[in-house]
Amino acid sequence: MFPIRDHNPSGGRPYVVYALIAINVAVFLLQLPYSGNDRALAGFWGTFALYPAAVTQYGDYTGIFTSMFLHAGWMHIGGNMLFLWIFGDNLEDQMGHVGFLIFYLACGILAALAHIYSAPGSTVPTVGASGAIAGVMGGYLLLFPRARVDVVVIIVIIFRVFTLPAWVMLGIWFALQVFGGFSTPAQGGGIAFWAHAGGFIAGIVLTLPVWLRRGGAGFWNRTHGQPPHPEITYRRSSIPPVRRRR
Repeated sequence: MFPIRDHNPSGGRPYVVYALIAINVAVFLLQLPYSGNDRALAGFWGTFALYPAAVTQYGDYTGIFTSMFLHAGWMHIGGNMLFLWIFGDNLEDQMGHVGFLIFYLACGILAALAHIYSAPGSTVPTVGASGAIAGVMGGYLLLFPRARVDVVVIIVIIFRVFTLPAWVMLGIWFALQVFGGFSTPAQGGGIAFWAHAGGFIAGIVLTLPVWLRRGGAGFWNRTHGQPPHPEITYRRSSIPPVRRRR
């Protein structure tokens, strides 16, 4: 299950979201020549990826920042940039360009610290913008819990699009990260679940001042937890369904 769009239009152009996507894509393209060679890729990541053991044992904090602009493959960067595109523009609307940039970077750093805390001795390289984007999702949940989000659900070969309130989609996503964090060995590789969960919580906490300035619970009462402007209504797909022949 993954989101493909929300019904929450942004009031202005999200220049910071555009810039972040462009930077991530540019860095990924710079990394491509190393991707076919494990030793060369390890050398590239050795300088810029996050190694928790390097932080806890040697005090090397560089990767905490630089790792959030690296990605492990096309699906990795594609998924992350899709999430940023869907949820980032509305937070940039509410926080302003500079405020959103500071928020994004702070969420990425706090997500990295959560990952380090969960696996302080790990020598597995950690890369990706997922922690920062998880913070964006947490902030979105606080401000627009009932905004409608279209998600694609894939069950084997069945593809269906459902429209869900943001709190349902993002709540399920967060629950999966927590479950993954508890069920995955702390020093193992794979997905940095606690970075995702930590970034998500950081996003909620760092968005609290914006939510309170809007009136807190009064903001929800005025908007009913939905976008404070008319939402987008999408037309049904004109692609005809293909039925199985007997």
